[in-house]
Amino acid sequence: MTRIALLDGLRGYFLVFMLITHLFGGKYALVRVNHAELGFVQDAQGFVFLSGLLVGALYARRMARNGFAGPARQIWKRAFELYLWTIGLMVMVLVLRGILPGARMIWNDWLGLLPTGATPVLLSAGALLYQPTFFDILPQYILYMVAAPILLWLAINGRAVAVLAGSALLWLAMQLGVHLALANGINALLGLWYEGLTLRAAFNPFAWQILFFTAMVLGALWAQGKVDVGRILDPRRPGPAIIAAVVVVFFALWRLAFTFALVPEVMMRRFWIFENRTEFSLVFLVNFVALAYLVSWVLVAGPETRSRPVRSAAAALDTLFTLPFLRLLGRHSLHVYAWHVLLVYLATWVDGRYGPFGTLGRSAIGLACIPLLAAPAVLKEWRKQRRAALAAPAGST
Repeated sequence: MTRIALLDGLRGYFLVFMLITHLFGGKYALVRVNHAELGFVQDAQGFVFLSGLLVGALYARRMARNGFAGPARQIWKRAFELYLWTIGLMVMVLVLRGILPGARMIWNDWLGLLPTGATPVLLSAGALLYQPTFFDILPQYILYMVAAPILLWLAINGRAVAVLAGSALLWLAMQLGVHLALANGINALLGLWYEGLTLRAAFNPFAWQILFFTAMVLGALWAQGKVDVGRILDPRRPGPAIIAAVVVVFFALWRLAFTFALVPEVMMRRFWIFENRTEFSLVFLVNFVALAYLVSWVLVAGPETRSRPVRSAAAALDTLFTLPFLRLLGRHSLHVYAWHVLLVYLATWVDGRYGPFGTLGRSAIGLACIPLLAAPAVLKEWRKQRRAALAAPAGST
């Protein structure tokens, strides 16, 4: 199994659990079966990171071989395609809102001002400034893909450190609130344009970009043979993995302490200063780096260690992340992500119209939605196979 296939499986894994997390606002039993319940690494973070890693790995080779222009056009074409998917998804949800009985009330909070049809609101949505709930990753991914070609070109031409430094500085600026004055100014202007209109997004893309562009640079260096994976993930040097495991356990204890109210409020308030999901703050960054390294070490170095539990963990993770279903989802991850948004809206409508079903009923719906998640991936694979069959010479097998 190639490492790209393994990364596809990982992306598929994150897609499944993003679906589970988003269904019913997480108010059902199935949502508890998630690694995020034991720390501060969530599926969206892993998905963004892996997407950046694959962009770097795949397009760095193409740029090194064919120059800047061709691969850049491919990336920008991909970004435009995803933009059309995003706008089409918004239109589809609004159409369904008008068709499905009760959808106006059920989806009211998720769509905000969009159902008004006011020109300022629609233009803001078209500019991806005003996003319905759960669209999240698509708009920021489009932004990253627009910037990716230039930064990737710099990375493969000896400016990788500069790209990483710029990404880190931008993340730090977001943590210090450098963007707040600008955001407040934009909100004020939008409010003057239309009452109640503001920026509406789940994530700050200028903070979350550290995941995508750090991964993109790593992917580019990996593709160029400038990253010695064997040395970084050396089975003879378990020390960094042990440190990462300690960090992961540390944050898991904090998460459990919050879940069961085992810490005083004054400590919780101090912790929350560094725990801002929208801004991808320090708690999330440190926890992600530790868990990402630990999982990578177990997958790559684990099979060669002397520790039987580590070898067993490596085998279990490899089996999980190479499941054909997860790899299928991962190969078409962004289209699947767009489809998952529609699934979440439809499942919530079913629950609101004919329910609520309770935690067991919602869990059953969630389990039924998992195989449906593959619908766009199956369709794209079928179309690809059909084109290949039509292009094959007559009489060939």
